[in-house]
Amino acid sequence: MDTATSDIRAVEFTPSRDGDSPVLPELLGQIPEGEQIGTVTADGAYDTRRCHTAILAHEATPIIPIRKNGRLWKDDCPAARARNETLRATRYYGRAFWKRWTGYHARSRIEAKMRCLKAFGERIAARDPDRQTAEIHIRIALMNRFNALGTAEIVRVA
Repeated sequence: MDTATSDIRAVEFTPSRDGDSPVLPELLGQIPEGEQIGTVTADGAYDTRRCHTAILAHEATPIIPIRKNGRLWKDDCPAARARNETLRATRYYGRAFWKRWTGYHARSRIEAKMRCLKAFGERIAARDPDRQTAEIHIRIALMNRFNALGTAEIVRVA
């Protein structure tokens, strides 16, 4: 989600039996090549080497809290170094300060947007995978359009 406009920029859906973190590289691949990604904010389930590597490959900053029992990774790649710095900062300053400092609170806006998406219906009506994809893309296009219509234009007077 683009936090400036609140538009959903990429979507990937998985069966309920699959986790979300394995599809993060494909999700980031949906962003056009010329567009820059500033940060990628995710929950602790995305605290994996694969996710950190994919985020850094797109020259973005991962904002992923370390799991409660997280340990330092072997310092053998840029992803491990970035994650280890996050772990050190979390240990030194505490989780609450780290979340405020990194802007992790923006994730709650993303979760609210997903709740709005589910308000269109929890289940997908189509059975064919291509039609399911089309149905999801239509829902997201509607949400982005609703968001654009409902966004207030703020004009400075003085």
